[in-house]
Amino acid sequence: MKILEKYTPNIEFYSIDEAFLQFKGFDFFDVFQEGVKIQIQIKKWTGIPVSIGLAPSKSLAKIANKIAKKFNQRTQGVYCIDTEEKKMKALKWTQISHVWGIGRQHTKHLESLGVKNALDFINLPDNWVKKNMSIVGLRLKKDLQGIPFINLEEVITPKKGISTTRSFEKTLCSFNELEERVSTFAKVCAEKIRKQNSSCNSLLMFVKSDPYKKNITSYNNSCLITLPYATNSTLTLSKYAVLGLKKIFREKIYYKKAGVILMDLVPTKNRQLNLFNKNIAKHDVLMKVLDQIDYRFGPNKMKIANQDLKRTWKMKQEHLSKRFTTNIKEIIQVK
Repeated sequence: MKILEKYTPNIEFYSIDEAFLQFKGFDFFDVFQEGVKIQIQIKKWTGIPVSIGLAPSKSLAKIANKIAKKFNQRTQGVYCIDTEEKKMKALKWTQISHVWGIGRQHTKHLESLGVKNALDFINLPDNWVKKNMSIVGLRLKKDLQGIPFINLEEVITPKKGISTTRSFEKTLCSFNELEERVSTFAKVCAEKIRKQNSSCNSLLMFVKSDPYKKNITSYNNSCLITLPYATNSTLTLSKYAVLGLKKIFREKIYYKKAGVILMDLVPTKNRQLNLFNKNIAKHDVLMKVLDQIDYRFGPNKMKIANQDLKRTWKMKQEHLSKRFTTNIKEIIQVK
């Protein structure tokens, strides 16, 4: 995805392995050659083979991508729908069930009417499509005709709630061990909401016993805490997460999972402050410095005192894949 960002600022990360790029203002460029360049660079830098589809609209680009992947030997992984003839052939080749945006129910209905492929679909009357498939179906039809009606979703909507939950590598019984885990979860949540410039008004923390252990007491509980003011401070959130843990902790329970959930998020710049709390401004400055340190030297270089200084996550990871492209210590060695 970082490589793709080098080619155009207009990009939508559609999924973990798929993205839409809009080449706006590339009138004097050979867009097909740009696609070839992208494919070669991704292959060279990451070793990951990709297929690239080029077309006037998103839905046609999806079809072009399928063609590039299906006929990889002939297309070399890059296919461009740049003529009316290519568009008609592509639409006729694409079964209605494989059209991006048409679900199972609509597929059944369309097939019962004799609509077998995407070409049949775009030949349906606009009024019928709008009546039976709503305005969304009509936009899809126009998009398949090569008229861009489905825009890039470039704006990332801030999340309304942020959570960090983990199962432990082994069951925990002592309060101190659970406190360390809960503090770590609160710290990670705080970093997440600061990245989207949000603060939270309430915090929920929960614990669960191991459901698979026999002959032990089963225990699940949670605690909701309303904060005195909206905050994104690691110190404040860790403090209240531990207070919640104290309320629901029970002795002689084998705990297997815990989590912290931040709720009632508001933009930090519009939050309601507490007139009598002088630490808010100090914490804001401190958190800014901590985030700068993490950005410069990597995550988890600075921790709060009740965290484990050696490890952040304590999970079973015997089958964890090597991070060849993101961790220099795990890079492939050629002998």
